[in-house]
Amino acid sequence: MESDSEPPGAGSEPAQSPDRPTESPANSAGAPAQPIPSLLRNWLSWAGLLLFILVLGNLVLLLLVALLVKRPNPYLGIFVYLALPTIAMLGLLLVPAGVLLERRRRRRLLPGELPRYPRIDLNQPATRRAAAFAAGFIALFLMVSALASYHAYQFTDSVAFCGETCHTPMKPEFIAYQDSPHARVPCANCHIGPGASWFVRSKLTGIYQVYAVATNSYPRPIRTPIKFLRPVREACEECHWPKKFYAAQLKVFSHFMPDEKNTPAEVRMLIKTGGGSAEGGRPMGIHWHMNLAYKVSFVASDPQHQNIPWVRTRNINGRVTEYFAKGSPLTPKQVAAMPKNVMDCVSCHDRPSHRFLPPDFAVDRAFVAGRLERSLPFLKREMVKLLSGSYPSTPKALEAIATGLADFYQDKYPELYAQERLQIEAAIATAQEIYRNNFFPEMRVDWRTHPDNIGHLYYRGCFRCHDGRHVSADGRVISNACESCHTIIGQKVGEPAPASGETFAHPINLKALKGLTCSTCHTGAVL
Repeated sequence: MESDSEPPGAGSEPAQSPDRPTESPANSAGAPAQPIPSLLRNWLSWAGLLLFILVLGNLVLLLLVALLVKRPNPYLGIFVYLALPTIAMLGLLLVPAGVLLERRRRRRLLPGELPRYPRIDLNQPATRRAAAFAAGFIALFLMVSALASYHAYQFTDSVAFCGETCHTPMKPEFIAYQDSPHARVPCANCHIGPGASWFVRSKLTGIYQVYAVATNSYPRPIRTPIKFLRPVREACEECHWPKKFYAAQLKVFSHFMPDEKNTPAEVRMLIKTGGGSAEGGRPMGIHWHMNLAYKVSFVASDPQHQNIPWVRTRNINGRVTEYFAKGSPLTPKQVAAMPKNVMDCVSCHDRPSHRFLPPDFAVDRAFVAGRLERSLPFLKREMVKLLSGSYPSTPKALEAIATGLADFYQDKYPELYAQERLQIEAAIATAQEIYRNNFFPEMRVDWRTHPDNIGHLYYRGCFRCHDGRHVSADGRVISNACESCHTIIGQKVGEPAPASGETFAHPINLKALKGLTCSTCHTGAVL
């Protein structure tokens, strides 16, 4: 007998596969319900996406410009590696922020309709596609971010970033750096060096510098010496090794008198550079101060270390000697409480890459280089006088220099002015270039604001200690004798004569071997 009842499931719809999308539920009237709008449909997420797309387009365009231009503007690097990536990141962060705010709004308006946390069902194809897209986008974004971060790191260590982005405050230092022996050494090599710790420290101190530039509150001039700089033994001595300096160096000093003929004067001397070590030879000469077996400490009563009332030395045997400056207002008790500075490279080489030349020296150097004609009467005197003047701005200074030199020769030497007009204009151009490279009235910078302690002609330099007035308790004096550091081997005022010397005399009579070269015998091996 057949039963009227149907087997379970008969006459009903088959069960829906988990992979198939769920049909939209019907409302009470039998019509399908409206689908729930995506949480991305909010003004904040849309604004973030729009911002990201616009910035990405500009970023790609500017990146192509930066790669194709041989010498891009330094401000282009700021936009490509710093500003635009930061704005793009902000745009992306606005997308999830908008989703969260929209979700919170809907839960507040329809309590109980939305679960507290979103449901992620990877059995649904749409969910899997969205998860795959999100994973791919995040991986691509992380790769691009890593590449951009690396380029940003390189850019912030570049010479263009250090010298040109903060145009006004860094202009004096950047121009002086370009005219220095270290012009091809990147700024970061000395100011930061290798390693993460000093990089992080420099960037943290740079935050205040950015604030000072943005608010126009930076000091004029920039104060020196710079604090929190990488130790000299980790920076300078990576290339310059004091214990390997030996003997003396020949130095020729060329000067020109401020008279009508711009009379030349020349001094030739041997600078006792010295050096040495316990393994390589007896320490001697100027770099005795830097020998690792010795230690020289001092106390300075001013920030630029121009006044040194106390010096302490410790020799290779451990003997300590203290020297007090005669007439110093500081008492031994006050000196004992002051910070002690250990002498290093920058105690003397304090302007290794940022020298601002005195007018007298700069004009002498231009004469030696052949950029100025000695036939122009009183050229040295007039140029130094004009360069030493006080001017409110660089344009005013350049105008005053041009007018001053031209007026001088027009008034005093009218015939010469008519005949040598081109030479006078060339001298004016040279004087203006000297001013642009060494004088910066907008930053109140010139040779007087930043002493250069190498030598002792224009600044106290060596005489800060070697003045004959620093005396120890047992009566020893830090010598100020010229022969301590150099030996003069020739002086001349007037037309320079060609260098001459004695004929070399070989210790062995070589008349029978005439015509042979040195390397015939001097092979470097035992003969």
